[in-house]
Amino acid sequence: MKDFWSYDKDDILKKLNTSENGLSSKDADDRMARYGKNVFEETKSGSNVMIFLSQFKSPITMILIFAAVLSIFMKDYSDGMIILIIIMISSFLSYLHESKANDAVKRLLSSVSVTSSVLRDGAFKEIDNGNLTIGDIIRVKTGDMIPADCLLMEGNSISTDESSLTGETFPVEKVTTTIPADTNLSKRKNSLWMGTHVMSGSGKAIIVNLAKDSEFGKITSSLSQKDSDTDFEKGIKDFGNLILHVTTLLIGLIFLFNIILNKSFLESFMFALALSVGLTPQMLPAIISVNLSQGAKRMSEQGVIVKKLNSIENFGSMTIMCSDKTGTITKGKVKLDSARTFNGEQSEMLNKFAAINAYFQEGYSNPIDEAILSSSNYDFSGYKKLFEIPYSFENKLLSVIVKTDSDLSNQNIMITKGAFESIVTICDFYETAEGSIGNIHEIKTQLFDSFAEFSSQGYRVLGLSYKVLNDDTDVQKEKAEGMMFKGFLLFIDPLKEDVNDVIVQMKDLGVSLKMITGDNQEIAKNIGSQIGLNPKKIMLGDELGSCSISQLNKKVSDIDIFAEISPNQKEKIIRAYKEAGEIVGYMGDGINDAPAIKQADVGISVDTAADTAKDAASIVLLQNSLKVLLSGIKEGRRTFINTLKYIFVATSANFGNMFSMAGASLFLKFLPLLPKQILLTNLFTDFPSLQIASDSVDDDWLKTPVKWDMKFIRKFMVVFGIISSLFDYVTFFVLLHIFKADETLFQTGWMLESVISAMVVMLIVRTARPVIKSKPSKKLLRSVVFVSLILISIIYSPINSYLGLMALPLKAFISMLCISAVYAFVAEILKKRFYQHNSFSR
Repeated sequence: MKDFWSYDKDDILKKLNTSENGLSSKDADDRMARYGKNVFEETKSGSNVMIFLSQFKSPITMILIFAAVLSIFMKDYSDGMIILIIIMISSFLSYLHESKANDAVKRLLSSVSVTSSVLRDGAFKEIDNGNLTIGDIIRVKTGDMIPADCLLMEGNSISTDESSLTGETFPVEKVTTTIPADTNLSKRKNSLWMGTHVMSGSGKAIIVNLAKDSEFGKITSSLSQKDSDTDFEKGIKDFGNLILHVTTLLIGLIFLFNIILNKSFLESFMFALALSVGLTPQMLPAIISVNLSQGAKRMSEQGVIVKKLNSIENFGSMTIMCSDKTGTITKGKVKLDSARTFNGEQSEMLNKFAAINAYFQEGYSNPIDEAILSSSNYDFSGYKKLFEIPYSFENKLLSVIVKTDSDLSNQNIMITKGAFESIVTICDFYETAEGSIGNIHEIKTQLFDSFAEFSSQGYRVLGLSYKVLNDDTDVQKEKAEGMMFKGFLLFIDPLKEDVNDVIVQMKDLGVSLKMITGDNQEIAKNIGSQIGLNPKKIMLGDELGSCSISQLNKKVSDIDIFAEISPNQKEKIIRAYKEAGEIVGYMGDGINDAPAIKQADVGISVDTAADTAKDAASIVLLQNSLKVLLSGIKEGRRTFINTLKYIFVATSANFGNMFSMAGASLFLKFLPLLPKQILLTNLFTDFPSLQIASDSVDDDWLKTPVKWDMKFIRKFMVVFGIISSLFDYVTFFVLLHIFKADETLFQTGWMLESVISAMVVMLIVRTARPVIKSKPSKKLLRSVVFVSLILISIIYSPINSYLGLMALPLKAFISMLCISAVYAFVAEILKKRFYQHNSFSR
């Protein structure tokens, strides 16, 4: 039922066809048969087999599987098996992480109470929450969880804790009234929400929406939906499609040329097959897995648990960081900031009076009184409580009468604290700084101006008053009237200690912070201004609700603060930023944050968060400090860039080889390289690539977000591929015209030059800086040296004949090394000019 908060009790009873006597058991059974049980609809997740098979759907994986199967079919068993093993390992890792996400919805159920007191057949009974239905009347009291969305019918000083749903730190009073249909969720004071709990008082309510249709259920529904592809995953798909198109075109042309030149069909087919493996960067899945696993390990050492590996690289791309306020930017705990007299001066006596009131009240435990007591260390053991007038949501006041000790002249004092307006109403006098007494009407305007100013500064403002009673006063008949205004109590939810420093450093890294909160706009503006956000750049939930996604994504770039926001609106904001082209992170810790956490490219929560938020998150912080976010951003960029390094190396070298192979096929009477030599060359050049995951990254590349830029990758592939191909043709010329090479000498010489050049150029293109100023990791350097020595050993060993190779003459060997050295020199110069005119997409 929509907008049920806009109905009064009689209308809702009529609408739901029930009465104040509740339902009969038969009516309840009929309704359960019609509406279903009061449980969440669990979406059927795919079988484990289907989840595993879905890992093979990307274009690049399909190319690799096809090439591997054909390799095995053509009896190149070793290379085919290596490719398949790499694919299986990579896919299995992805499968393990994806399958864990399927438990999130089920875990939501554990946060809801098991039974409720329900009016059935004219009497209250304890009934399992799953068997509640629309029209049931329930009774709730302090400590009870709310089992479904309800309209309050009767209330006795009832308040609820809705912090997990709305982000509101303070208890929310509930009253029986009607509220306009377009009222924000946090202001629907006649409604009880599933998943919240009663902090004080008692009442009766009628169930209007069952679990699956509740606000809590909407969150569950959004969590059960499949994750959308992140920016990194989209980039991998785009890159796979690029390689698919280039491979199909070039391999087809080379195969066609060989047939036209009357070369053996089978030999030409095997040659084209080997090239398909050579062009495809088959180590990419393994490189990604190694990069991510090593990044996750480094982050775990800093107290960050990575649940979804791809989120690490999304950290590197992140441009917008959205954060909940309560418990994330702030500590999520109310603090008494100060106690001020009518003219704004600090008052220790006012603080003491507040502590007396908080210490002796016995109505219910609440964060306001806890904050007062935690900021004081007074000894009230000599005091005696005489009477208490409990807090009432009608007058919003709480009074205690105590017999003081000698420190206050053993007087009987009535102390009342509560809502500022209510306190002013019951006061006739005020106390001046000199201790004299004045009429409250003299300063009423001043008091309300001070109240407005304190509120605009983000404080929760209460008033406090008192009066001295005679010893013969009947305290049980005493009322809160004719009081003396003592002053203001100012409460805040303080910022976390490190939040400002973290925000400044995030800004230096090119990541903008946006605050999203369910709190009112004055508090949001104040907190926002404290952390460097523009309080004028604010959007409220009411305005946001009237915008479509297409309208919103044009506005969000100019917004710093979103206030009075409902849970589903948080998710809408994240979607708007993503559609505006931003890579979005979201950090939150409540049930209300779970949809936004799941929707974000990087969903972040903390270990102390609600289970639902942690389940939806891809990153969980074990330390209650935002500084680890900075490590995550840098680690993400390091991991992303090391992945791109492999792509730069592999695509440029492979693309150049394709041109070289195509050209050589036109004028050679034999194959430039045998299929097994192509595969061996590919294996040698790919092995060091696995060590790129451990490579250092230039500081300049860590300063700003890095995104997939297919235009940049294509340009890099073409420019460096053509240079690689030019030096291949130089090699052809030297071998054919200087050394008069036959088939074996030609293939051996080119294979040596090709591998050595790839090793040297790998060290060059792995950085935008001069290679001598960017030190590679020891693992990468060792692997380059190791592969080069192994190849030379094979060429000059007896097994060379099995691979169609031969021992090169010394002059030919030195010539190949010289060509590689010149190639490296030219590549270094070209790299400098290339990066002067091109850069990663920011």
